[in-house]
Amino acid sequence: MEHLIEIAVYFAKTLIFVGGAVVVLVVLFQLAGRTRHARVHLEIEKLNKRYRSYRHALQTHLLKKKDLKLFEKKLKKDKSTFDRKVFVLDFDGDLRAVAVDHLREEVTAVLSVARPEDEVVVRVESPGGVVHGYGLAAAQLRRIRDKGIPLTVCVDKIAASGGYMMACVADRILAAPFAIIGSVGVVASLPNFHRLLEKHDIDYKEVTAGEFKRTVSVFGEITPAGFEKFKEQLQDTHVLFKAFVQSNRPQLDVDQIATGEYWFGLRALELKLVDELRTSDDYLWALHETRELLRIKHHGKRSISDRLSEIASATSERVFERMIRNGFLARFGM
Repeated sequence: MEHLIEIAVYFAKTLIFVGGAVVVLVVLFQLAGRTRHARVHLEIEKLNKRYRSYRHALQTHLLKKKDLKLFEKKLKKDKSTFDRKVFVLDFDGDLRAVAVDHLREEVTAVLSVARPEDEVVVRVESPGGVVHGYGLAAAQLRRIRDKGIPLTVCVDKIAASGGYMMACVADRILAAPFAIIGSVGVVASLPNFHRLLEKHDIDYKEVTAGEFKRTVSVFGEITPAGFEKFKEQLQDTHVLFKAFVQSNRPQLDVDQIATGEYWFGLRALELKLVDELRTSDDYLWALHETRELLRIKHHGKRSISDRLSEIASATSERVFERMIRNGFLARFGM
């Protein structure tokens, strides 16, 4: 039993040490960053050109020399212009919904030029994560709808919990037949070492102001009142989640799909969680002959201090994700 106590103490010391070190590093790098302007870059790729290059590469091997010359001549004469544009964004979500920092900039850029006759396609891949992160991500997509611009979300692999919270904002949801969809629920869990510490006469003191400032913790005693409050907060988050989904997809039977379960695309279509079984590749390919497809990607140019800051951020991210997994924060997750 002693080794368990040593593990618990070691874990606490490590958490405190790493947390303190990360705070110091982040503050130092933020102060250093104030002396220079942030450098960002918006990458724009014309997908029509990419698709044409695929066809040209294959035709080079398939056509005879004479036919290839005719094909290339035709390509040079093709000066197609499109009145309608499709802006393509990618959201690859993790527990912290870090990608929302890029999404908000991409949405802002698109809204500066998009018209109601255009369209925005967002390829969402996410198993869910923290409530506040995915709430913000869904709000970014809501900005597109609020401007009257058609929004299509494509799910090729997974849009569960927070990922589905984002997807449900769209005018249309397209999903691959075996994409994972749904998981409209909230989860939080954590270990508790209080009885172990108490058994070995180890005191743990936590000072709070406010009756429910801390409802449950790893080392403190979990009281019946604190535990009930914790469950109450989770239930309230679930109620808000269900209301959000219902407001965006009124055709759904929310009570039927808000059990925390997930479904593959084929079943999700039957439940009206999605509108069509189709991959993003097929959808975009079908559009490329009649519309200009522009893939928008926001990212920053990294300086030396940016790279050093990433080291600190990576460390803090590991600690943060462990806290999420251990239940310090509720999350939309499977």
